Amino acid sequence: MTKTSNAKFASFTVYLLAVLGLIFLIYKRLLFADHVVGIIVQVLSACLMIWARITFGSRSFHAIANTTEGRLVTNGPYRWLRHPIYASVIYFVWAGVLCHSLIGAIAAAVLISLSLIGRMLLEESFLKVAYNEYAVYSKRTSRLIPFLF
Repeated sequence: MTKTSNAKFASFTVYLLAVLGLIFLIYKRLLFADHVVGIIVQVLSACLMIWARITFGSRSFHAIANTTEGRLVTNGPYRWLRHPIYASVIYFVWAGVLCHSLIGAIAAAVLISLSLIGRMLLEESFLKVAYNEYAVYSKRTSRLIPFLF
């Protein structure tokens, strides 16, 4: 296997782990918040995901980290976050899990978060190759939390 195919296999693996974590939370009825603050965070997270998806345009989503045709998207929520869709999933998950505070739910949230962070790092390695301007963009834009990380 080449370095690229190893990275693509790893991206699919971490994606699958995140999906399995989400399925667990849904099955155990631990994904959705039952407290007003958690519900507000989840609604805002869903809005962020929709905004990011609209801004990203008609490009498709891939289970394997892959760059898509077209220019590097740096407007909308991508102005502040390099990965607003992944960030919105993490925010949504933690808002629900913290309302339930069960060990299994927290473990699933950690698995989902680490998996998506791994996915972000793998995607960034592809983006650096595909877009010359990605290095400059990544220096001025947070990965997950605006102005922090």
